[in-house]
Amino acid sequence: MAHLPQIRIPATYMRGGTSKGVFFSLTDLPQAAQVAYPERDALLLRVIGSPDPYGKHTDGMGGATSSTSKTVILSKSTQADHDVDYLFGQVAIDKPFVDWSGNCGNLTAAVGSFAISNGLIDPNRVPHNGTAIVRIWQANIQKTIIAHVPMTDGEVQETGDFELDGVTFPAAEVQVEFLDPADGEGAMFPTGNVVDVLDVPGIGSFNATMINAGIPTIFINAADINYVGTELQDNINNDDEALTMFETIRAYGAVKMGLIKHIDEAGARQHTPKVAFVAPASEYVSSSGKAVTTADIDLVVRALSMGKLHHAMMGTAAVAIGTAAAIPGTLVNLAAGGGERSAVRFGHPSGTLRVGAEAQLIDGQWQVKKAIMSRSARVLMEGKVRVPQ
Repeated sequence: MAHLPQIRIPATYMRGGTSKGVFFSLTDLPQAAQVAYPERDALLLRVIGSPDPYGKHTDGMGGATSSTSKTVILSKSTQADHDVDYLFGQVAIDKPFVDWSGNCGNLTAAVGSFAISNGLIDPNRVPHNGTAIVRIWQANIQKTIIAHVPMTDGEVQETGDFELDGVTFPAAEVQVEFLDPADGEGAMFPTGNVVDVLDVPGIGSFNATMINAGIPTIFINAADINYVGTELQDNINNDDEALTMFETIRAYGAVKMGLIKHIDEAGARQHTPKVAFVAPASEYVSSSGKAVTTADIDLVVRALSMGKLHHAMMGTAAVAIGTAAAIPGTLVNLAAGGGERSAVRFGHPSGTLRVGAEAQLIDGQWQVKKAIMSRSARVLMEGKVRVPQ
């Protein structure tokens, strides 16, 4: 029996923030995968190495975590006043499924770098030295993001002394602005309330802030589910009952937010919404051994991604945290001490992160024009990824 050879596709393996992913230029993909047909999903699944019943991604580029089983497709922008179109695919680990329902805020930090290095941006917009302002159209959620990419001698500067908790080594700082960060699926608060009572059969009823900002997110108080907010990954991810509880909360919250019609649909929408739990600032030791004190942070937050507690914080969830913190009365705002604030520093399993946002109450509706945070990005490998036909 004859076997077809593997195909070779130009690709770049990049770290952005606390995530890693395989980046492609749209025009480098096989013709059938350049459009949103099953061939595209099948290709990306095979690139990452999913579905993998062993949960290891041994036969692919994935890293067997939600932070490292990601794909990005970039192209010259079709939108006016934008430079690059950014499409993100979150690849499931053990299922044949690519979730296109949301953005990856961490990998957003690498989009500008890739776009500049791969000729997707008008050279006249890229300074020889200084900072390139890259206007990104986030195609998943139909939003504008601005990346500030440092340039040195005509090349993207990747090395530097900016340290990001959750990333081992320092690198160059990339500031990312999420404009009008309310998610594209409806109102910032889909129920019209900054706090609702969420009824979850078999688990209980508790207060929840459900917000569309950066990414749809359900915030609950840690104490209401018998946590303190300083838990690390092993405290949650080794507890099957806890993971089932969080997935059930996520499903009922998704229905209440209007993202799905029935809890049975949650399995086909794993990337969104996120579930996070919050608590007032408390001292703890991060996963790297770094001591976090109450002087370092305003509150603690833990968030789950693709069914597991995240090792740090998803970039889009950080936008949701910053946005919610800026709006008086949300659970995030109350955990941070309440009142008006334009920035918040929160503790996560790997350390701390600061995110800024400014909220305004206009005609009875809360609006946030911009959320800002700093990340870093670096090319890990570039060349061609091989995929069996």
